[in-house]
Amino acid sequence: MDSTSNNSNTSAHDIIDLCLLAGKIMLQSGAETYRVEDTMSRMAASLGFPGAHSYVTPTVIMFTTSRTEPVKLFRIAERTTDLQKVSEVNDISRRLSERQLTANEARERLGVVDDAAHAYPAWLQIVAAALTGACFTVMFKGSLWDALPAILVSGLGFAAATYLHRLVQIRFFAEFTASFLIGLLAFLSVRLGIGQEMDKIIIGSVMPLVPGLLITNAVRDLMAGHLVSGLSKGADAFLTAFAIGTGIGLVLSLF
Repeated sequence: MDSTSNNSNTSAHDIIDLCLLAGKIMLQSGAETYRVEDTMSRMAASLGFPGAHSYVTPTVIMFTTSRTEPVKLFRIAERTTDLQKVSEVNDISRRLSERQLTANEARERLGVVDDAAHAYPAWLQIVAAALTGACFTVMFKGSLWDALPAILVSGLGFAAATYLHRLVQIRFFAEFTASFLIGLLAFLSVRLGIGQEMDKIIIGSVMPLVPGLLITNAVRDLMAGHLVSGLSKGADAFLTAFAIGTGIGLVLSLF
């Protein structure tokens, strides 16, 4: 039996669940709102429902195949960055549109993608953050003597943010505490003579905490006309920047 006949036997509810699963994976993995809506619409159209409608925000996905079908909603509780999953869902959607996959095969592959753990281990993320902080310190015209303490400062700051976020599900608190620790360690490194310029060490060390992808997605969603998603992501990025600035500012005001 070919893919066209298999897809014709798929009910509207199954197609809605399939599209919601694809949208959930993409939104949880850091995809832009307009990309999620476009992927879901293309998948539904390839399965015989060209009039599908979707509404996506950073926390909710609503989707239906037509104006007469009931709308299904999916709540997004956690979001992370996993662009490999976004790419794999896009590939599945593309192959489904080209009739290379049936709906059942697409659902199975999406289940595998959803269950996959592509995130790097915590220790490797901390090492990468440490090296990133040192490189940014040099890029912002800091000396090599500033890059050396920046390795330790940025690594410990990122480790603190990761641990606190798992301990307390409040990102503002985790990022504020991590930035305060970064500022304190930068101050101590200069006071002990390990580093030379505290501002260069701080600027480089906080870069792993900066929400670069979130800011980019907020701007792209606003440019695509998704005002609710763009403004909400922008507000999220602003809170992160405010937490970082407040933590660093507190250290500078104390010392």
